[in-house]
Amino acid sequence: MSKQSVRDLAVAGKKVLVRVDFNVPQTPDGGVADDRRIRAALPTLRSILDRGGSLILVSHLGRPTGDPAADAPFRLDAVAARLQELIGRPVVKAGDTVGPEARAACAQLQPGGIVILENVRFNKGEKTGDPEFARRLAGLADCYVNDAFGTCHRDEASMVAVPQQFPPDRRAIGVLVEKELMILDTLLRYPKHAYVAVMGGAKVSDKITVIENLIKKVDRLLIGGAMTYTFLQAQGIAIGRSKVEADKLDVARSLLDLAGEKLVLPADHLVASAPEAGAATQVVGRAEIPEDGFGMDIGPATCAEYGAIIKQAGTVVWNGPMGKFEVEAFAHGTRAIAEAMAASSAVTAVGGGESAEAIEKFGLADRVTHVSTGGGAFLEALEGKSFNSLAVIPDRS
Repeated sequence: MSKQSVRDLAVAGKKVLVRVDFNVPQTPDGGVADDRRIRAALPTLRSILDRGGSLILVSHLGRPTGDPAADAPFRLDAVAARLQELIGRPVVKAGDTVGPEARAACAQLQPGGIVILENVRFNKGEKTGDPEFARRLAGLADCYVNDAFGTCHRDEASMVAVPQQFPPDRRAIGVLVEKELMILDTLLRYPKHAYVAVMGGAKVSDKITVIENLIKKVDRLLIGGAMTYTFLQAQGIAIGRSKVEADKLDVARSLLDLAGEKLVLPADHLVASAPEAGAATQVVGRAEIPEDGFGMDIGPATCAEYGAIIKQAGTVVWNGPMGKFEVEAFAHGTRAIAEAMAASSAVTAVGGGESAEAIEKFGLADRVTHVSTGGGAFLEALEGKSFNSLAVIPDRS
């Protein structure tokens, strides 16, 4: 999918409205706990600034309720301060999104200047796609750039209705979104074989459509995480007190039938006496989980098996941890997958959410081909879904 890029826009002397995804994790005092998404937007922002444009940045943060007091932690002041540090230029933070402060700040913008508007979700029109809200937001700028991959699966005003206010030749995607689409093109259309998908996380139900779509394309589908135990119980294997989706056993059976030998389940497990730090642990075989045991991670034999499969791969996509990696005792399997991908010569893509958090935690993010900034968007793209936010951006001619 080749879309009109920010590099195709004539931005000199123009005010460019950039929809970014600065929905970053926060510290207890409201600071920026992880600036990865801000850093990921810098290539797009610098491209515009270096060519004589100015920036009007739009983002959401958290899930505002409409109560000003309760929503105060979701103001973008800390994000603006962190962006200013990273980009090395003054950043003006407007106190509203389309109100008098925003209009005044944007009117005063000069080439090379940066304004970040207040949290776009403080406005009801964002969620409803209100055309009047979209018109007012678009009216602040001359061009529009979508660089918010993590929100591309949403039909919110800033993603769809706002770009529709601009002429087609003034709409584009940013560098971050362009990179995401390129890797998805590789994963869904042009993978190098052997093609391996690693799927973890808690719920089979979260991955049904992804597995159904990928199983036709991959050579191996490696399963880990708590979803393992739903698959095992569907086969009649005792899982002790491990987490299971009892209402998804029929779904698991159908996926097992669909995947056949492509689907690989863990050969062993790390089992704990309780699902918490400090619990007694033991390694057991696939069908040897004790009645009072909780499966918390893949075992060492599975780590070795999965690592060997990844080593021989040409393309690897990973979404979902192998265990409760937030607890060090249960992080070995997730770390093993991260290390195997980092050591691989394959095209290696890590889905957003917990997988991205894990590979960052282990210090290996720079050693894989791509770490997606979009959890839900990445997963929905792997399901084969198309996004209205991208349909409104013209194809590159």
